[in-house]
Amino acid sequence: MSQDARLDALRTLERQVLWLSTAIVHHANRVRPNPSGMKVGGHQASSASMVSIMTLLWFGHLQSQDRVSVKPHASPVLHAINYLLGELDESYLPMLRAFGGLQSYPSRVKDPDPVDYSTGSVGIGATAPIWGAVARRYLNNRFTSDGSPATPAAGRQYSLLGDAELDEGAVWEAIVDPGVAELGEVVWVVDVNRQSLDRVMPLITADRLRGMFTAAGWQVITLKYGRLLDKLFAQPGGEALRHRIDAMPNPEYQRLLRCHPDELRRRLPAGDESVTRLIAGLDDAALAAAIRNLGGHDLAALDEAYDAIDDDRPTLILAYTIKGYGLPIEGHPQNHSALLSDEQMRELAVHLGTAPAYPDQPWHRFADGTAAARLCADTAQQLKRPGVVAHVPPDIPMDLGRSPTGVATTQASLGRALLDLTREAPEAARRVVTVSPDVSSSTNLGGWVNKVGVWSARERTDWFADDAETILHWREKPTGQHIELGIAETNLVGLLSELGSTWSRWGQPLLPIGVLYDPFVERALEPWSFGIYAGGQSILVGTPSGVSLAPEGGAHQSITTPSIGIEQPGCITYEPAFAVDTEWCLLASLARLGKPGGGSAYLRLSTRPISQKLADVPADPAARERRRRQVVAGAYCLRRSPDPAVTIAAMGAVLPEALAAAERLAASGMPADVTSPGLLFRALRVRQGLHESSGPGRTEGEAWILDQVFPRVRAAPLVTVLDGHPHTLAFLATINRVPHAALGVTQFGQSGSIEDLYRYNGIDTDSIIRAALDLIL
Repeated sequence: MSQDARLDALRTLERQVLWLSTAIVHHANRVRPNPSGMKVGGHQASSASMVSIMTLLWFGHLQSQDRVSVKPHASPVLHAINYLLGELDESYLPMLRAFGGLQSYPSRVKDPDPVDYSTGSVGIGATAPIWGAVARRYLNNRFTSDGSPATPAAGRQYSLLGDAELDEGAVWEAIVDPGVAELGEVVWVVDVNRQSLDRVMPLITADRLRGMFTAAGWQVITLKYGRLLDKLFAQPGGEALRHRIDAMPNPEYQRLLRCHPDELRRRLPAGDESVTRLIAGLDDAALAAAIRNLGGHDLAALDEAYDAIDDDRPTLILAYTIKGYGLPIEGHPQNHSALLSDEQMRELAVHLGTAPAYPDQPWHRFADGTAAARLCADTAQQLKRPGVVAHVPPDIPMDLGRSPTGVATTQASLGRALLDLTREAPEAARRVVTVSPDVSSSTNLGGWVNKVGVWSARERTDWFADDAETILHWREKPTGQHIELGIAETNLVGLLSELGSTWSRWGQPLLPIGVLYDPFVERALEPWSFGIYAGGQSILVGTPSGVSLAPEGGAHQSITTPSIGIEQPGCITYEPAFAVDTEWCLLASLARLGKPGGGSAYLRLSTRPISQKLADVPADPAARERRRRQVVAGAYCLRRSPDPAVTIAAMGAVLPEALAAAERLAASGMPADVTSPGLLFRALRVRQGLHESSGPGRTEGEAWILDQVFPRVRAAPLVTVLDGHPHTLAFLATINRVPHAALGVTQFGQSGSIEDLYRYNGIDTDSIIRAALDLIL
């Protein structure tokens, strides 16, 4: 097929994709029954500005090994393309935003057609291919099966995003990470339509963006004008026309798109006679086409841009477009959520010539034997991906057999457990990859880093290898198992999510663990939550936590994080008190990763040294296993009294205070049970019939643990206490519907000793005793 014939076929496809994406939204809003009357929504204008970019990419350049993140509001374009490629059944086209139908935004786990990256959380979908590229490089040549590489040949990682999305801080956190400049497979195509949700952006920012990306080591390709305008610029008066369009504010340009031809001829020259003479030679249709001829809608210009991509560094393509291009609403400042009327849809069908039987048959396909049909068939064959051969995650031991008896912290126990795993279960340890935002040494990962090395795309010299006083050895190599990022929590969880998706994307499971300071978990929570929604499975460790950090002060003392596991779908939470609990919880969390029906976990750890003798771990193997099962299920009883007057349920670092309170109450003739609850909310919902305990996306909840730790026959007034917000454990009182006092932290912290801060926040031993006495006397 000649280049001219190829471009003609692509233009035919471009019109069909524009029609289908517009019709998908129209049917959802104006055709499908809607008993509630609530607006369904969709984004016809935002989709239209991406049609040329996506049509040329899919049908002209994309390879089967490439992966693409599509801007959220262009999801109808993606579905239209998948329909033409035979990847989406026609029955789904009327089902945008319907239950069980096409999702509002591209979803890798919920949409019925191929979606490489879930998008919808602004900035997260855009950066996901960066972390997908890192995950793929990490995986490549690491694990093999039958002599075959673990992943297919490396392909490009495309992000298609709107220019307003570049306002997101997550975008710039990713761009400035020094390792990103080495990712030549990353390509961003920015839809520069100069409109956000509410307005036309007043300032011209493309020049600034070019400079910022260039400074970060990216190749920058600018597609501002199409061939028609370029030809005009070459004529007398053309340079003046170029200068006029270049210099005008964005809102003025958008207004010209809405002008009658006579008004356009008056406004455009702005008093320049050379421009007036130039456009006088154009008829109204040619003038209207010229003023709209931006690079992001010119297939030939886009073709050249895609061909010019340099795979030795990341690439940014700034493609100028018009929001709503080709639709009656193009260029209007409030067209973001505008919907075409029935009459406008009929006129569009006639204008595009893409749905001759509309409205009876809106989902027109190309006739067999046509150039467009052949291009669809050829593209579908070229993009056909080999099936993913799923590898089963390695067996994770349930118990490493340690029984610490000295003084230890749960934070230090994490690093110890990882080192023990390399000895007791080397195949499992080989799948572990840790990620940290420049806090490896301060979160006790030093021993692990020394053992496994730091991952880098290429080996780097460790200039301190022979320094006897250097304790942490920073050996960077392609086989390292720790990835160090800058102080950017969004980058951390973005990478964590992609490392946690390799099992479903490439068939190779990894066991990713991200470690960061607990007060910054909330900063990372939204993107991590979105990663879980998108199918990523990982472990997030927040440490150190709470006011137990003491001298560090209120800036680093987390308060609200303990309840994350109750509120976050697809995730369980553990806040262990002892080293052996930490080990068991970590192993149980690792065992949930890298497989269908698995899930993520959040571990909240502490730097408070605690005597491990308080754990009173049973020596008998059967009793030890019973304790382990209880810990993993969410709670166990540390002290049991014959006839308790009160139950004290404590979590994490405050267990010593709870045990001390129980001993003093017993000495006063008021015995107390002490439990360490954690993963119990789901168990309660199972008992109440409100929560399914199995199935995709569900997390465990086992009602038996409630009977063992909070049996009805021993129901007593309850005091709950933790180093965090007291609402976290308040639900425990509903198990047996008993009187309850909730102790915890409800105010910003400050520097001081643990004793001072526990007393200040009412979680010390005396406060626990007073709360218990208030309930039982």
